[in-house]
Amino acid sequence: MSVHISAKKGEIAKTVLMPGDPLRAKYIADNYLTDAKLVSQTRNIFFYTGLYKGKEITVGASGMGFPSIGIYSFELFTEYEVDTIIRIGTCGAYSTDLKLFDILNVENAASESTYAKFAWGIEEELISHQGIAFDKINETAKELGLDAKATNIHSSDIFYRKDPAVPEIAVKHNCPAVEMEAFALFANAKHLGKNAATILTVSDIIPTHEQISADQREQALRTMMELSLETALKF
Repeated sequence: MSVHISAKKGEIAKTVLMPGDPLRAKYIADNYLTDAKLVSQTRNIFFYTGLYKGKEITVGASGMGFPSIGIYSFELFTEYEVDTIIRIGTCGAYSTDLKLFDILNVENAASESTYAKFAWGIEEELISHQGIAFDKINETAKELGLDAKATNIHSSDIFYRKDPAVPEIAVKHNCPAVEMEAFALFANAKHLGKNAATILTVSDIIPTHEQISADQREQALRTMMELSLETALKF
């Protein structure tokens, strides 16, 4: 089976929710899933499969950055025949037009990364969400009375940088915020013909240095978690 995921065949659900942090995956399993089973902990990247309102769902961490989510999502799609991956994470806003706690449903991910080019021969620097997950998230958000803003995102290889200016690619593609995984997830899904989406919570406003406090973070992320779980029921 997979090199990096130790779950047995049949232990991973067809729909997978992917936070970056293994402990966030554990939190979702502990607080939202029934009959949750830890099916993989290779390299302390936790994957749990359980039931949410009777629907089998797997929650597993992606780690940080394109190489990490690129490996895990590819093996989920190919080795475990997963149909849908929804990344759930945080992002930093380049602009004060976004506010702390805003929820974003990523329409397109723009990146300077060579990941898509050298992995799959995808030359574009802008890759859209794949399949029906994006629309299902919008539909579910409306049902829950949530404002999930459809937006472009800058997916970057870089967390720390010398130049404080908003990167040119983010300006070019009207990306109001930045994260580090969506582009690779979308590239894998595009190559393989799978569903892929990304829901983000704004945790930092870069120009003002505002950020969600540790005390606020749990409740803020619960909204995003619940949106992803309710969306998963539609697959």
